Amino acid sequence: MDDEKEQLDDMRAWWSEYGGVVLGGIVIGALALFGYSYMKSSTADSEIAASALYDELADYAAEGDLDDAERIAETLSSEYGDSLYALQSKLALARLYMDNNRDQDAADALRELVDSRQSPALAAVARLRLAKVLQYQEKYDEILTLLDGQDSTGFTARYAEARGDALVALSRFDEAREAYLLALADNGQTVDTTFLQLKLIDLPVTTAVAAADGEVVTDDMTDTPAADNESADDDANTIEPSDETEQPAADEPGEAAE
Repeated sequence: MDDEKEQLDDMRAWWSEYGGVVLGGIVIGALALFGYSYMKSSTADSEIAASALYDELADYAAEGDLDDAERIAETLSSEYGDSLYALQSKLALARLYMDNNRDQDAADALRELVDSRQSPALAAVARLRLAKVLQYQEKYDEILTLLDGQDSTGFTARYAEARGDALVALSRFDEAREAYLLALADNGQTVDTTFLQLKLIDLPVTTAVAAADGEVVTDDMTDTPAADNESADDDANTIEPSDETEQPAADEPGEAAE
């Protein structure tokens, strides 16, 4: 009995000293669990609301209703800016802007998405679409800067093709050829290989390429074999026969009589 009494006294002493701490820990744990559950529930509600707004924006985009689409995109950005739906809305707006000949607005919307770190995948898509808008704007140097060092998985070939198109516009044909060949070498088959091969065929033959193939070239890239030159020189030195050719002298009448 004495042992049991001593144990009970020890428990009472321990509880008197540490009971408040234990109760505080329990309360804090309960509040944390409640807060996590509330936050999770609130996040789910926000995602549902953002999803509904994006569906509405998609409907407006399909109808070509730019004004209402802009209004919904603004709501998504201001109230649900951390959601993927807000980012995706910029892609939809950019497409609508291009359809309405507002290419600079499209470029601005895509740049916002490219600069965002929330979704690298969406940023990669936006980068490619921005390159196409810049191609339309004939801002070829900006395309090269935009795509420089961007070897995103799944977009290597598409980026290489876009670089090639910009380089062709800048008359940098050797570099364009390299870019197109890089795109063709991609095993992901994310590009139209037939169309790419046609682009390669259409590239002018440059000095570097001709020299690599062992062709005889001149500054204007015209093949001029030496034999053809000699033939041309011979033709130039040939004297055409005169129309007034010498005719044999007519036989004298006396000679004829003999």
